[in-house]
Amino acid sequence: MPTEIDAKLLEILVCPLTKGPLEYDRAKQELVSKKAGLAYPVRDGIPIMLVDEARKLDA
Repeated sequence: MPTEIDAKLLEILVCPLTKGPLEYDRAKQELVSKKAGLAYPVRDGIPIMLVDEARKLDA
């Protein structure tokens, strides 16, 4: 079952690379930065906001 992320946390989180907005993909458990083309993993409800841990989005 997918873990939820606190709504207040989502409001303040931004992409560490672009400082742009993030979208929460509940199914994939990722925070997506369309501007950077990266998806940051969410593990046990904790966003891993490291560029090295992020997955590149398919074009």
